[in-house]
Amino acid sequence: LPIYDRSMRHSRRKGCRGGSALEMALLLPWYMFLFVGAFDWGYYAHALISTESAARVAGSYAATSSTTATDTTNVCLFALQELSIVPNVSGVTTCSGSSPVRITTSLLTNSSTPASADGQNAAQVSVQYTTMQLIPIPGLLNNQATFYRTVQMRCRS
Repeated sequence: LPIYDRSMRHSRRKGCRGGSALEMALLLPWYMFLFVGAFDWGYYAHALISTESAARVAGSYAATSSTTATDTTNVCLFALQELSIVPNVSGVTTCSGSSPVRITTSLLTNSSTPASADGQNAAQVSVQYTTMQLIPIPGLLNNQATFYRTVQMRCRS
């Protein structure tokens, strides 16, 4: 067996120093890219779920009667309450103009076009939510997304 002295082992290790630092320096842009992408996708998923929930809750209120089906003011309040957990909606009080949330309501009857799915009076609520600006990833994610959800529910009375 060959015998190595301490100076030989020390000099061999000395030539391998900095390899992991170099690997980290080369991979850091990819790690950051993955982190930003995961963050953006997570935020967009959260915004989409919140938009779907807001449309469902607003549609449920609008379907309580034929008169509330076109009550955009109160439908807006229900949708904003549901979207209050999203960052750029805090402090918003209206669902029109430059607001990130836009609501449209309508009453569907047998004579309306399009008619409701089962031919009964129904409330239709559409919610449009525009996210805040995030970090764009060229070719994959824009810096802002707009989600649309439409709910149609039969009027209870």
